[in-house]
Amino acid sequence: MPEVLEYLEAFPFDAPPRVLRRREELLLAEPLPGGGRPPRAYPPVEAVHFPPGYVDQPFVPPRGVYESAAMRIEWQTMNARQPFYHRNCGVDEISFQVCGDRTIMTELGSVDVAPGEFARLPDGVAHDNYGRRDIHLLFYVPGPVERLGAVDRRSEARIPPFPGWSPAPLNELVTEGVAGPGQDVALSPIDERLLLSHADETQERLEVLRIGSGSEWLYRGPTAMIGTTAAAASTGHVYRRLRNAEEIQYQVSGTRTLVTQRGVLRLAPGDFVRIPRAVAFASIHAEPSTHLSLVSTQPIPQVAQGARQAERMTPSEIDALRPGKPT
Repeated sequence: MPEVLEYLEAFPFDAPPRVLRRREELLLAEPLPGGGRPPRAYPPVEAVHFPPGYVDQPFVPPRGVYESAAMRIEWQTMNARQPFYHRNCGVDEISFQVCGDRTIMTELGSVDVAPGEFARLPDGVAHDNYGRRDIHLLFYVPGPVERLGAVDRRSEARIPPFPGWSPAPLNELVTEGVAGPGQDVALSPIDERLLLSHADETQERLEVLRIGSGSEWLYRGPTAMIGTTAAAASTGHVYRRLRNAEEIQYQVSGTRTLVTQRGVLRLAPGDFVRIPRAVAFASIHAEPSTHLSLVSTQPIPQVAQGARQAERMTPSEIDALRPGKPT
């Protein structure tokens, strides 16, 4: 059986990891009998799945995937305009475009986003969305959130914000906290033209970032970081263990096998998975794979229904999955 490496890491990843040599068959094995604290039943990691391609349906509110009092991850789809502006007071809101196109309209300008792009809405900025066969993810993250990735482009002061737009009074929903159910505090009409024209009075703009190559952190807050990993292949000989944070991953493209001390899970586009704090994990894939990672020092429990659970595999079965191994 192969010898593997374990990278013992800690948020905010400003120091090199401690690198440990491991025997993989022991790292993933059941506890030995006798001695020490009796083991409890550790729950397997679980995938949550939403379709990665647009499906025709009426407008629906965002669907919660993981949520705590301090942080929230949502999945949203639309093929029309959101019927109100939203001003959240309490956290920064970071979106990732999964498929389709979307126009974001704000008092800091408007911008069009395409698949593979991120945009951050600062705490307290009102915004509306016009989606065309759109799916996007929303990360509500305690601030202040610092941008780490390179800016691809910025929003612009523009009226009309999209072809066919006409001004009309719309409602503005004001929320607090992570904008979850029951956290609305005010709802009143606004003059949309006045709101959008505020962009002429400020130099502050929304910033659009794109997925790149390799592994990269794009945003950092006091308790969380968001990044991306794009790799042509991975043998899974390097495990990671985050000693002070949990990691939530979203599979953007390609397929991969996630190997953890809580089971083995095959991931495909549209899958989310939450890896508990201090649990070792690695990825195996022979073809290109891209996923997002949100690392949080605070637990973010799963609120969406699970699609499937990880299963136990023998070390030889895991080793056979590695690129270059006979099938």
